[in-house]
Amino acid sequence: MLVCEECYSDKSRITPLLKPLECLEKHTQYICGSCGRCICIECDPNRGLRRFNFPFKSTETARYYLRTADYVMKRPCGIYEVKNKSGRISYKIFADGEELRLFLAKNKDKTCDIAPVFTAGEYKEYPNTQVRKLSSDEIKRYMSER
Repeated sequence: MLVCEECYSDKSRITPLLKPLECLEKHTQYICGSCGRCICIECDPNRGLRRFNFPFKSTETARYYLRTADYVMKRPCGIYEVKNKSGRISYKIFADGEELRLFLAKNKDKTCDIAPVFTAGEYKEYPNTQVRKLSSDEIKRYMSER
């Protein structure tokens, strides 16, 4: 399968990764207007963070959530490789270099190159995109296609 131009994935049913049924039932989803992939875009009311704000173990996993960051920020965001002092690597999505610099200023034990390891390059709106909760029938169909 080709990589979807809109959501940057070649796996149209890969997300949600964690507790997929629970996520689809309870959280608002970004529904890719091109391939139909659902991506959690819910904001955690306690911490004010979205799924794309959390660290990822790989660029591939971060890429699954990059489109939601682009959509929320209305600009192309980037995936950055972040290292802590012990050498542990994670990948985080930031809107730009300034947002990254603010993160690094607050997290002195972390380092990162200023250039993203991946970015879509430009932000584009897509006509069939939806952001909403799924119906129970949509959830059943989506889960059966995984």
